[in-house]
Amino acid sequence: MILVTGGTGLVGSHLLFDLLSKGNKVRALKRENSNIEFVRTTFTYYSNNANELFKSIEWIDGDMMDPFSLEDALKDIEDVYHCAALVSFQKENRKNMQDINVEGTRNLINACLEANIRKFCMISSVAALGSPEEGENSVTEKTPWSPEEKRSGYSASKFRSELEVWRGIEEGLNAVIVNPSIILGPGQWDKGSSLLFKTVAKGLKYYTKGITGYVDVRDVSRSMIELMESDVVNERFILNSDNCSYEIIFKTIAKYLGIASPQKYAGRKLTELAWRLAYLKTIFLFKPAVLTKETARASHNIKYYSNRKIKEALNFEFIPVEKSIEDTLKHYPKKI
Repeated sequence: MILVTGGTGLVGSHLLFDLLSKGNKVRALKRENSNIEFVRTTFTYYSNNANELFKSIEWIDGDMMDPFSLEDALKDIEDVYHCAALVSFQKENRKNMQDINVEGTRNLINACLEANIRKFCMISSVAALGSPEEGENSVTEKTPWSPEEKRSGYSASKFRSELEVWRGIEEGLNAVIVNPSIILGPGQWDKGSSLLFKTVAKGLKYYTKGITGYVDVRDVSRSMIELMESDVVNERFILNSDNCSYEIIFKTIAKYLGIASPQKYAGRKLTELAWRLAYLKTIFLFKPAVLTKETARASHNIKYYSNRKIKEALNFEFIPVEKSIEDTLKHYPKKI
């Protein structure tokens, strides 16, 4: 029996589908008021037998902040996939991210140690890694995170949640950590990385020249399962198909949507103005800001991520970024 936390999210829903398709018995932890219909929708993207697979999930209500509910969720569990996390670049969500991402992981690690599970896999992020040191071209699994860098609240929360896993390893837990770059895939189009597609679809006119990594959600799920089924323990792996500029990503999305692509370059001064205007909307119009101070500044950063370690460990081949965008947009709703 396998336990998945965060099963109602982008990665979690794809992971549930892949695990069930392989014939595993799966229990999924969710909050009492969570909407599980997104999971059913995800299943329909990939299977004609979606309803039967969906019905085979054993849902259990619980909360990462409630250690007793985690103890109940872990009864008779052998393996754990930890996907539950809050992703936000809003300043007001920093406390919630600390609670869910760090304290929640701490509670789960403690419960897993008590339950003596076989193996644990956590999805972290490249945000938990640092910047390349002098003489290095790209970020690797050994690139240290530094609090002295200007880091987002999300970055800090993922770094600290990883520390809880490493602490569990020191106490006897067999674990692996994956650090995906920006995850591409069909999801809840108004949140997370899926918001990229909606933003372009609404007629985005500007692009920046920052560079970062991208990976298909199917590869994230597949690599997690392969790592859990392997003999690899106590390691972490960057999951990254390729490093692309925001300009290329936005224009490729526009291409497969069949709409005009963004043609105007937005320099630092323009994006600094843009995030401030977006912030004013949150104050006066009570609308959540799509662009924040952190995301505006990150859009100009240039970072390359190495995928060498996972390729060598599993002989892993990634779905090309353009193919991922094309496949994702096959499921983009006509009206949104």
